[in-house]
Amino acid sequence: MPDTAAALTTQDYIAIEDRYNAHNYHPLDIVIERGRGPWVWDIEGNKYLDFLSAYSAVNQGHCHPRIVAAAKDQLETLTLTSRAFRNVQLALLVKELCELTGFDMCLPMNSGAEAVETLFKAVRKWAYVEKKITEDRAEIIVCRDNFHGRTITTVSASTEPDYRRDFGPFTPGFIPVPYGDAEALRRAITPNTAAFLVEPIQGEAGVLIPPAGYLKAVEAICRENNVLFCVDEIQTGLGRTGRLFAFEHDGVRPDVATIGKALSGGILPVSAVLSRRDVLGLFEPGQHGSTFGGSAFAARVAREALKVLVDEKLVEQSAKLGEYFLNRLRALKNPLIADVRGRGLFIGVELKPEAGGARGYCEKLMQKGLLCKETHVNTIRFAPPLVITQEELDWAFDRVREVME
Repeated sequence: MPDTAAALTTQDYIAIEDRYNAHNYHPLDIVIERGRGPWVWDIEGNKYLDFLSAYSAVNQGHCHPRIVAAAKDQLETLTLTSRAFRNVQLALLVKELCELTGFDMCLPMNSGAEAVETLFKAVRKWAYVEKKITEDRAEIIVCRDNFHGRTITTVSASTEPDYRRDFGPFTPGFIPVPYGDAEALRRAITPNTAAFLVEPIQGEAGVLIPPAGYLKAVEAICRENNVLFCVDEIQTGLGRTGRLFAFEHDGVRPDVATIGKALSGGILPVSAVLSRRDVLGLFEPGQHGSTFGGSAFAARVAREALKVLVDEKLVEQSAKLGEYFLNRLRALKNPLIADVRGRGLFIGVELKPEAGGARGYCEKLMQKGLLCKETHVNTIRFAPPLVITQEELDWAFDRVREVME
C-alpha cells in the first residue's frame, strides 16, 4: 500500500480510527506523531506538554535516548528466546530488580493486568500449599473502586459498574471492602482469606489517598491473621509519588507487589511481580508462563529504564517538584475546585459536580498546549514525566490558571 500519511489531516486520522478501531477509549481529539522528554507534537507540528505520561508509563520521558539506544542495540543482538531457554538479559534484570527493590524474587510479565493475574495465582497457590486453605476456597480481599486491569479476573475484583457491565459471569473469590477502612478489612477476614490487595493511591478512582496510618494498620492486620499483604504499584511505583514505591511513604513492607508501566520507560509492555521467596518460589515448571514475558529485548529495555531512574535521580525529582506544583495548584482561586491532592508528581484536581465534569477543562487545556485527562468524571489527573523541569511546570501552571480561574 502507498504511504499516504503525509496527506492526511487530524480529522482524517480520527475518522479512520473511529471506523476501524474498537471504541473502548474516549481519547482527546489530538493525533500525536512524535515525542521527546515531556513534550509531544501532533501531525500539524503543534507542540504540547504531556501531563499524563501514558498513565505513568513514560516517567523517564518520551523516547529517552539511553533507553532507545539500549533497545536498538538489543534489537540487533537478540529479541526473543521464550522461556524455553535462558537469556543473559533476563538473568541480569531479575538480579538488579530484586537488589533495587529489596524483594527476594520477581517474575517478569508483559502488561500490568498480566502481573496482577500472576499475583492472584501466586497468592492462591501460597494459600493452599502454605496456609492449608481447602482447595478452591481461597479468598482475596480487595478495595472498592479499585483498578487492577481489564481482564475478566481483574474486573471480577472490581466494583466499578462500567468495568463489569455485560462481561459476566465473573471469577469468584474476591471480597470487596471500603478503601481506607482498616477495620472493614479486619471484619472481612475469614479462615479462607489468602491475601489483601490494595493500591497505595487509587489512581483511576481519582488519585485518592487513604487516611494517614491506613497502610500501617492493614499491614498489622494481615500479619496478625497470616494474610498476604499485597500492593498494586503499577501506576504509583518507580518514582511517580516521590518514592521508589508509594508504600514507602507509610513505612510498610508488603509481601507481594506488582509493577509495570514505567518499568520499560514507555518503550514496550513490561511488568513484574515482586515477592517473598516463599510465595513466588512455589511456582513449578509449567504452572505459569508467558512467551514474551522476560524476553531478552524487554529485559534489556527494563534494565536501562531502571538505571535512568536511579542515575538521573528521578525519584527525588518527583518528590521535590511534586510538592512545588501541589502548593501552586492549592493556591488556585476557583470555587468549583473541591480538592487538590497528590504525592510527588501524581496529582488530582477534583471539581465540584456543578463544574459540569472535568473533560471540558481537559479539552481547554489541550487547546493551550497542555495534555491531561479526566478520571471518574470530576477529577483532572496531572502526572507529567519525571524528567520535567520547574520551568516547564511553571509554564503548565500558567495554562492551568488561565483555564481554572
